[in-house]
Amino acid sequence: MITAMEQLNRIELRGTVGRTYTMTVEGKKMVNFSLATNSSYHDRQGCPVIETTWHQIIAWEGPGKECIQSITKGSQVYVNGRLRCRRFNGADGIDRTAYEVLAHEVRICE
Repeated sequence: MITAMEQLNRIELRGTVGRTYTMTVEGKKMVNFSLATNSSYHDRQGCPVIETTWHQIIAWEGPGKECIQSITKGSQVYVNGRLRCRRFNGADGIDRTAYEVLAHEVRICE
């Protein structure tokens, strides 16, 4: 029996890849890319509005991420992962917060 509330940190996104950056760390490939997702609604005057949100994705090679070598700007991808909050001190000395998605699964959408 579970006595505490079960916790869940899961995010699913499908969108268009922007900037990509690939590097190798200790023999494993890592891809860091931005992903744009769109949401549409009508404003008070009834005009359609498309709102774009950019997400930062980090994907390490491994099971469920076989396609990370094929990710390029403009690719349509599906990402399943968890949200991570990272705090750091910027070059200007101001404390900053970055939200990143650590990918468990990445698929290119056809």
